Amino acid sequence: MTEYFGQEYQRAQRTWEQILPECSMNTIFITPLWQSVWWKRFTPSGKLIIEVVDDGEFDLGVIPLHINEGMASFIGDSNLYDYMDFPVVAGKEELFFTKALKKISQLDWQTLKLESIFEDSPTLEFISDKSRALGMDVEIKESDKTPLVLLPDTWDEYLLQLRKKDRHELRRKFRRLDANGDSEQIEVNVDSENVDTVMDQFFDLMALSGEDKSIFLDTDNRGFFKDIATSLSDSGQFRLFFLEINGVKVATCICFDYGENFLLYNSGYNPEYSSLSVGLLNKANTISTAIESSKKQYNFLKGTERYKYHLGAQESSVFDVIIKR
Repeated sequence: MTEYFGQEYQRAQRTWEQILPECSMNTIFITPLWQSVWWKRFTPSGKLIIEVVDDGEFDLGVIPLHINEGMASFIGDSNLYDYMDFPVVAGKEELFFTKALKKISQLDWQTLKLESIFEDSPTLEFISDKSRALGMDVEIKESDKTPLVLLPDTWDEYLLQLRKKDRHELRRKFRRLDANGDSEQIEVNVDSENVDTVMDQFFDLMALSGEDKSIFLDTDNRGFFKDIATSLSDSGQFRLFFLEINGVKVATCICFDYGENFLLYNSGYNPEYSSLSVGLLNKANTISTAIESSKKQYNFLKGTERYKYHLGAQESSVFDVIIKR
């Protein structure tokens, strides 16, 4: 077993990996691999807490927290994680949070800030109720939207799910792209030898597509993206796509292939080709790939950009929970 966080956390990591398939909120962002990649890249000051909660016979879940200067939070950064949560065995949430909060309350913090919890997560109900029962102040607020599409069995069925205008526009855009040169979407398998080259191609297009994205791509975030690429590629969970026109890369996106879900993590395009809607069409092609792979859901992750709704997304939300002693 690869020790993601170090030997002292070996048992907790093993439990974490074993229970994930049983967790209702099983996403790539709450895997020990993802969180350890973030931890090693950014190495924040403060204390790392990874503790198993059990009922004396069976493991119920894991407490993964970072505590620094009186603030306790999930391990990670909500700007890089679209979902955050406790890994808890489905159906065992009430017992888990009863026991977990007793442990957490013994730690040295004044504020417990739990960000980016999906709207259907049992955490929102149970940690709020249990914390209030212990006399703590609890605030829950919506922090973002994560639009998603429930996928049918075929592309044609997907098109029929779209609003009539959106369906017509998508077909028209594909015809226009086809009429403007030799275009194709390619997928690049990332490994330790090509990661710098192909990820720099991704970063170039991402930076071109908006000033906010260019600012976001600092040295640490670029390094994190590369770390994730090499860490997840062997399992087939990291998928890097480019749209090419006449051999020129004009759009790109990173998707995560995790369980029954395809998740659009980040993207970019060359604005010189914006008249051909290359960014949107590149993403539409990944929806087709997800359908061909029999995925059940395509998740656009955080943000309310209009193109997501033109491609059939329905709204869902993530929430922050702030608990104070």
